[in-house]
Amino acid sequence: MLRMSDGEPVPGRATDVRDSGLPMPRRLWAVVAISFGTALFVLDGTIANVALPTIARDLSVDEGVVVNVVTVYQLVMVMALLPFANLGERLGLRRVYQAGQVIFMVASALSFLASSLPLLLLIRAGQALGAGMAMSVGTALIRQIYPKAKLGSGLGINSVIVASSNALAPVLGGFIVAHADWHWIFVAAVPFALISLLIGRFLPDPERGDTSFDGVSGLWSAISFVLLIGGVELAAHGGRVALGLVTALAGIASALLLARRERRKTNPVFPVDLLAQPAIGLSTLAAIAGFIASAALIVALPFRLEQGMGYSVEDVGLLVLPFPLTMLVVAPAAGWLSDHVSPSIMGLVGMGVALAGLVLLAFLPAHAGALAIAWRLVVAAFGFALFFSPNARMIVSNAPRQRAAAAGGLLATGRLFGQTLGAAMIGTMLSLGAGQGPAPMLVAAGLAGIAAVASFARWRLAGN
Repeated sequence: MLRMSDGEPVPGRATDVRDSGLPMPRRLWAVVAISFGTALFVLDGTIANVALPTIARDLSVDEGVVVNVVTVYQLVMVMALLPFANLGERLGLRRVYQAGQVIFMVASALSFLASSLPLLLLIRAGQALGAGMAMSVGTALIRQIYPKAKLGSGLGINSVIVASSNALAPVLGGFIVAHADWHWIFVAAVPFALISLLIGRFLPDPERGDTSFDGVSGLWSAISFVLLIGGVELAAHGGRVALGLVTALAGIASALLLARRERRKTNPVFPVDLLAQPAIGLSTLAAIAGFIASAALIVALPFRLEQGMGYSVEDVGLLVLPFPLTMLVVAPAAGWLSDHVSPSIMGLVGMGVALAGLVLLAFLPAHAGALAIAWRLVVAAFGFALFFSPNARMIVSNAPRQRAAAAGGLLATGRLFGQTLGAAMIGTMLSLGAGQGPAPMLVAAGLAGIAAVASFARWRLAGN
């Protein structure tokens, strides 16, 4: 497959001039704006975790109940992704992106009024709505910022911002809880929003679509994901397995009925038109499997190190550090490489390496030292990093330009859905007493195998 590394059109081939990205230096400023926006929503999505015990004590609620601060945020965000991606195609990506940032800041300011858990949950829902609006079109904006031939590099840089923000969140959250009122947790990311908005004029100009927004499909999509993810959460963490399974099955049935309805549309809210393309559908399947596997590793390993191997909480934090550090280094390189090498081959190799790393972690010696744990984590992280950016590139670059927001929303939905399923899966295994042995890593390895098979099938069918 012929590719140009400089972002220029291939001679003799018709190319949409809009795929050449933004001109310099506007492109650099746009990258800064989108990077601060990405950091904002990643940081806000994870920073509250460290404050949950403090919030529970201050608001006099049970620790099991206060987890809803995180659950509500995830539910509202996943509800918003596909409907607002579709709305972004109608109103313009930048308008929806910046409107989401404004809603987020207003909700953040209101967090100082949170004197009860119900009010705090309502405010977190407002923050999640704003975050979901912006995240739904963020990847589509990245596609417009970079030349198509450098899209992999852009996605790789964005993955560094995500990894760095995830690493910063618990540190910043712990510092705030130790030295200030916990309410400041929910406004810590606002400066990122202000900076992103101030230089947001450098983002791609908004382009209006020529079709109207289908509010019924948007609401239907949101309800389907609430039922599906809410059911998973009930079954795994709420102690209501039967109710959770019934709710999740209702969500699946609702999604299937919606997909059937959406097949007749040109720009559907639920992107069945994109999922029908092997390059996008198989990439989405691979992404969900990959995110479940990586989430399972991240959630399960601390339990095994602390409860199964006797390491202290402080030691566990240091022992798992090789994983995010490896991702931080390898992900941008993998993104750049995907502009020059088949993303399917990279995905196949990456998931093969990740599978090997997960199997090595599954059979970790009972008295393994720091070095033995570290090099196995590096192997697994190297494989995941080699997979995620190229796989994301396949989803975004193979969608028509007018459906780039839908592809980005699909990618973000797959990530959140996969991470939720991964955490729920490990929670269920822990409750059954199977969470500290090799089983979680072996299940994760099986999911990595599914992602590898999907990448291979995509290569055979789509040829890239």
